[in-house]
Amino acid sequence: MRADGKRVKNLDPMSTLMPYMMTKRVDSMNMITIDIPADPIKEYINEKRKQGINISHMAVVLAAYVRTLKYFPELNRFIVNKKIYQRNEIAVGMVVLKPGEVGHGTMSKMYFDENNTIFEVNDIINKYVEENRTAPENNGTEKIMKAILRVPGLVGLAVGLIKWCDKHGFLPKSILDMSPFHMSLGLTNLASIRTNHIYHHCYEFGTTSMFFAMGNNREVPKRKGGEIVFEKSMPIGVVMDERIATGSYFALAFRKMSTYFRDPSLLEKEPDDSEDEIKGE
Repeated sequence: MRADGKRVKNLDPMSTLMPYMMTKRVDSMNMITIDIPADPIKEYINEKRKQGINISHMAVVLAAYVRTLKYFPELNRFIVNKKIYQRNEIAVGMVVLKPGEVGHGTMSKMYFDENNTIFEVNDIINKYVEENRTAPENNGTEKIMKAILRVPGLVGLAVGLIKWCDKHGFLPKSILDMSPFHMSLGLTNLASIRTNHIYHHCYEFGTTSMFFAMGNNREVPKRKGGEIVFEKSMPIGVVMDERIATGSYFALAFRKMSTYFRDPSLLEKEPDDSEDEIKGE
């Protein structure tokens, strides 16, 4: 048994065979752009600011993702060595740029609970960014990379050993916690550097099954009342490992997530286990 997940058994034959037919994440990456209406989020953020609460766009995105996992847990699965696992934590990796440096950043992980409110998610993000900007060399990811590079001529051997241990479930939790490749979701906010969204690959090594890349706002044509109007949207390039869930499951999950983008106030309270909440009604 792995330290970061539990083997999923008794799956239908197709789900079980998929990792054998598509052995690499690069073989099984599906990509989609989600255009999030910008106005509801902007209005919500402005309203909270009037109340003395600073909520970021990233907090809205991550809070919606975390809440969706409550009702669609298969999004938090991963594939290793042709086996499907349910992750036992919500780990999100994000690069934080170092102050005064262009093109250089550090990456570690934030940990969330499926019952977190948007305020708790916002606090976790703020703490994470502050810690990585003030002392990036102290995070676990930086430490493990520097430790590997201290062994001259043995980098390939060290990485090969880590990959072998990961494949067979021997990596200890302490190493998994420091690895930037073992996470529920990879997230990058390209809008912060005024760049359009991209489709970021899910790493072949590790367990990352989804990646979100937020980009510059853009206007998207929508039909309203028989007319075509242009709606300001925040695009997110989504890449997902299709082996962890069916296409219809992903579609329902993203539909659920969109309800939180349209009304972020739904994320202010802990999740409701009622049938209506699960269905997003």
